[in-house]
Amino acid sequence: MSLLGRKSIKFTLSQITGRFDQELIDVLPSSLRFVSHNGAGYDSIDAAACAARGISVSNTPGAVDASTADTAMYLIIGALRRMHIPYTALRAGNWRGRMGLSHEPEGKTLGILGMGGIGTALARRAAPFGLKIQYHNRSCVPNEQNPMGAKYVSFEELLQTSDVVSVHLPLNAGTRGLIGRNEFAMMKDGVVLVNTARGSIVNEDALVEALESGKVWGAGLDVHEHEPEVHPGLIGNENCVLLPHVGTATLETQRKMELLVIENVRSALERGTLLTPVMETRKMVNGNSHL
Repeated sequence: MSLLGRKSIKFTLSQITGRFDQELIDVLPSSLRFVSHNGAGYDSIDAAACAARGISVSNTPGAVDASTADTAMYLIIGALRRMHIPYTALRAGNWRGRMGLSHEPEGKTLGILGMGGIGTALARRAAPFGLKIQYHNRSCVPNEQNPMGAKYVSFEELLQTSDVVSVHLPLNAGTRGLIGRNEFAMMKDGVVLVNTARGSIVNEDALVEALESGKVWGAGLDVHEHEPEVHPGLIGNENCVLLPHVGTATLETQRKMELLVIENVRSALERGTLLTPVMETRKMVNGNSHL
């Protein structure tokens, strides 16, 4: 994350400073005008508080789409095929272990929850596997953002009719805990849940209950509710494919992210605007400020 004032630039990490919340923002110097965040998700930053202080915030949309969608597709296949069971059995010297018959993607309905850049990239990857694609978003996306012709459905219909539900939403007050016991109850028996967005969107206690009851056939998770801690009920369930939030951990994606951060810094310095301001600060006169 880079912070730009009028006369200086400082680089820091949210892992060191903690969350960019109201308390921290209140003590930032009045000269600060821009925050260039190296990540697509920016729930670690109180963007509304930044906007109130006249601070514009940018993120890295687009740069993470391919690698995150690749990870989601990997988790979909892995959860449908219950790949964790033979994978761990082979490494333990037990060949296939207790592997039974699994499922293939062809003919299944994939419900994409959040049809932004990552959701669209996943639709492109899922179609060749024979998945029928539907999505729910705040509104229908334009045709140019829906090249696979995915069907728009309500939130409830997506839960009720999808064989695989893949989560691609930002984390905010409206999405925290969005998938809980009531939502799992609405889903098909034997559904697969995949989450590469933010762990706190899914209530993991409810997910573990649904896995143990058989309501959920399998889960593929790259993100977790209380990272870096992982729910013991997920660790102990062999029908889960689990990753430690590595969806964007590729050389290619990290390079694209870092270049976009630098381009935002350059734009702030040279033009007094950010290239990719987040929604909360987009309405400012791109920052309501000048260097």
